[in-house]
Amino acid sequence: MGDPTTPGGPLPVCPTKVLLGIDCPGCGSLRMLYSLLHGDIGDAARYNALGMVAVALLVWAFAAWTYGRIVGRRITSWQHYRWSAAIALALVGTWFVIRNIPLPPFTALYV
Repeated sequence: MGDPTTPGGPLPVCPTKVLLGIDCPGCGSLRMLYSLLHGDIGDAARYNALGMVAVALLVWAFAAWTYGRIVGRRITSWQHYRWSAAIALALVGTWFVIRNIPLPPFTALYV
């Protein structure tokens, strides 16, 4: 089996990292999901903290949708707000810049 947390493992490297030498906003997402599924919250946050926020928001949206289906009415969740897409785009852009700053403590965000 492929363990994405093993350096030099069988899984391919991110194309952005190979071609440009920088971490994209999604770099480390597979390792983050693997760590979450194995209960290692600390490592998951180290691999991709914004990805953890995205997973939490997706779980919230799914829970609201499921509850709405059970009670028979639409439940408003975060994705129904007017500025949700703009805020998400701003967070992804900020995360992209912050995780590529070559100074401590930002170098700890490299994966």
